[in-house]
Amino acid sequence: MQALELLLTAIALAMDAFAVAIATGVALRCATLRQTLRLAWHFGLFQALMPITGWLLGATVRPWVEAWAHWVAFALLAYIGAKMVAEALRDHEDGRPTCDPTRGMTLVMLSVATSIDALAVGLSLSVLGIPVWWPALVIGAVALGFTALGMRLGRTMARARRLGQLAEVLGGVVLVGIGVKILADHGALPFF
Repeated sequence: MQALELLLTAIALAMDAFAVAIATGVALRCATLRQTLRLAWHFGLFQALMPITGWLLGATVRPWVEAWAHWVAFALLAYIGAKMVAEALRDHEDGRPTCDPTRGMTLVMLSVATSIDALAVGLSLSVLGIPVWWPALVIGAVALGFTALGMRLGRTMARARRLGQLAEVLGGVVLVGIGVKILADHGALPFF
């Protein structure tokens, strides 16, 4: 795999993580450095581990993974997006969300949902006989960087006090939209 091809693949894979990071930054309104690093680390780690997992699984389970991975990603993103919208529409006395998407099972679900495509890349590398270690490292590092940048951008967007709730609702809708786009990209929706 050529360097430019690998970098473009890593950037393409990081776009879901970037969009989710923006939505998370908006939802948190005032994301701390710790929250940013936690989300960036987990997204980068999962983006690096998924190609390795896909590569190790190889061609044996490829048809099953390709048939269902987009549905898993959609379900996770739709659930978290709907939860964000509901959270945004509730009144918060202190102005802060009660749910922190950078912690617990929400963090794990977001990490898995944004890295499912990387699993397919690992499967493809395996079939092509390409070693996975360097691509996995690059994919993880790019996802980490884009996630940190997305959190920063989301935090900046959320600072507009009047737009905070609207931005949080929009962030949840974006997550659901990403899930629908994943389904459309995989031909799972007959009307797209």
